[in-house]
Amino acid sequence: MLCHPYFETDMMGNTAPNNQLIISDQSWWLKEALAHRRAEQDAAGLNGSVTADVAIVGGGFTGLWTAISLRQRCPELKIVLIEAKICGSGASAKNGGLVGGYWGSLPGIAARLGANAALEVARAGTKAQNALRAFARTAHDDLWWREAGNVMVAASPAQDATIAQAARDAARLGAPDSAQILTAAAVQDICKTPAFRGGIYYPEGATIHPGRLVRELRAQAIALGVSLYEHTPMVRFKSGTPNLVSTPHGAIVAREVVLATNVELMRLKEVAPYVTLFSSYAGMSEPAGRDLESTGWTGDQSLTDARMFVHYFRKTPDNRILMGSGSGPIAFGANTTSPQLYRSRPSANRVVQGKNRLLPSLHSVSMAGIWGGPIDVASDRLPYFATIPGTRIHYASGYSGHGVNPTYIGGQCLASLVLGKKDYWTELPFCTRNRPRFPAEPFRFIGGRAIRWGILSTEDADDLGQHRGKTALALAQLPRLFGLSVGTR
Repeated sequence: MLCHPYFETDMMGNTAPNNQLIISDQSWWLKEALAHRRAEQDAAGLNGSVTADVAIVGGGFTGLWTAISLRQRCPELKIVLIEAKICGSGASAKNGGLVGGYWGSLPGIAARLGANAALEVARAGTKAQNALRAFARTAHDDLWWREAGNVMVAASPAQDATIAQAARDAARLGAPDSAQILTAAAVQDICKTPAFRGGIYYPEGATIHPGRLVRELRAQAIALGVSLYEHTPMVRFKSGTPNLVSTPHGAIVAREVVLATNVELMRLKEVAPYVTLFSSYAGMSEPAGRDLESTGWTGDQSLTDARMFVHYFRKTPDNRILMGSGSGPIAFGANTTSPQLYRSRPSANRVVQGKNRLLPSLHSVSMAGIWGGPIDVASDRLPYFATIPGTRIHYASGYSGHGVNPTYIGGQCLASLVLGKKDYWTELPFCTRNRPRFPAEPFRFIGGRAIRWGILSTEDADDLGQHRGKTALALAQLPRLFGLSVGTR
């Protein structure tokens, strides 16, 4: 029935109980990082007017990497960075902390942009990975950097073909070492669970503590001379010579402006046609102890399944399990405050169900925290960095839930755009490609909800060994008809 896409249900088809889980506004990562660095004080808010060479709006990974890169390249620049709450309170500290580039996405990117452009994107991801490794190893804090690769597992018979095709595509594109097929026995040697079948190993994969990472970036930006104001949201901006950024109690007059506000950029007409708002939910377990030992998962590999709405999971040094599910609700237009983006109980339940199904020996391990939030999903699932035509206002959008490694790329691209450089970074497809448009509202929302329901229903049926419904399968295949990458692998 066509009404189905408008109901939030769990994978068993039941509406979620209202009192089962507590969904936090703040991630476990950020709470731990703030407690770990308890001596740090919030920066004061902006009161009055200040002038700057560059105003950066947003204190997450993108804004901080941009500020650091600019100060490293041009120490004389006066940079002012404002953050609506505190640095890391948005998407940066809500992700899973899986760090990797684009080798795993190589086949899909090649289908959209061609093999050469796809390889450029993947190699840029390797540059970012190298930079993140160096940053983590020389940081003043322990960022929990662990580097052992990522394993994508088939967790249902339907996912076997995805795994096999990914390995064939990597070889066809001349990068066989980037994706190494694993037998079922090899996967079980990594993590023993009845849910796992075969798999594929991506060597370029690491994990990090995203909360500690964003706070370390904050500290280093301040040390480099960036003027930081927290609890200072942007109210509006006005382009000109110079530009004006208004805040509740002040303003910044700046020659260059960088908008690094994640999903809030949906309000820009330059962004809205190419991005839609999904949401993603994640949870951190209590220390798993002996329950984790029974799986034999002693390495530091991160794991994902081969669903379209992927489960992603990793260990922490204190033997907790992070489980995430990129299957949250969709928002209408630029409605970034929709409660379903932050407090969808069925989505939170899917996190727990994913843990219990994929790692059944951890069924009794409770969750220390669950959180959710919006992600800006690009029509071709790649971020885009650009300058608003006719202005000196630059922006980053469309990370599509892949936000640790690519935000370093974003910082470099934005810094080059600010400096007016035509260089390696600004010549990448991240800055130069043509992008498909989403349908206009309300068709984007209605169609997106229907497609999301179709994909979830189809993949849940696969996981449970049940028959795929014809309506669900037809809806799940709609994105390909429109030339979109959302909803396709």
